[in-house]
Amino acid sequence: MSEAKPTNVAVWFEIPASDFERAVAFYEDLFATRLKRETIAGVALAIFPCEQPGVSGAVVKGPQFRPGEGPIVYLNGDGRLDAMLERVPELGGRVAVPKTALPEGMGAFAQIIDSEGNRVGLHTM
Repeated sequence: MSEAKPTNVAVWFEIPASDFERAVAFYEDLFATRLKRETIAGVALAIFPCEQPGVSGAVVKGPQFRPGEGPIVYLNGDGRLDAMLERVPELGGRVAVPKTALPEGMGAFAQIIDSEGNRVGLHTM
């Protein structure tokens, strides 16, 4: 039986925050964009922009979310990885894994610790 392959492997991510506004400001400044704020079922979200179809997610704050315990999520650095890594310390984060080349044709990645203590991956082609 043939299975349909999904367009996107990842479909959503949630980055927990203890200080919601600080975390939202970190990501808005890091990506030079605005996140859309919403509250759903008592959970504060700041949703990253997404072109359809695409993968997106949100900075979240709610009783079930614990900063520092979330999964590693890889976000698209879109050719700006070096500049983003330079901004991380001034935004209250730190670089945990410096830019690392992947096998040919797969780009590069880095991991940061954001302003909330979350380990987050950045990827670029």
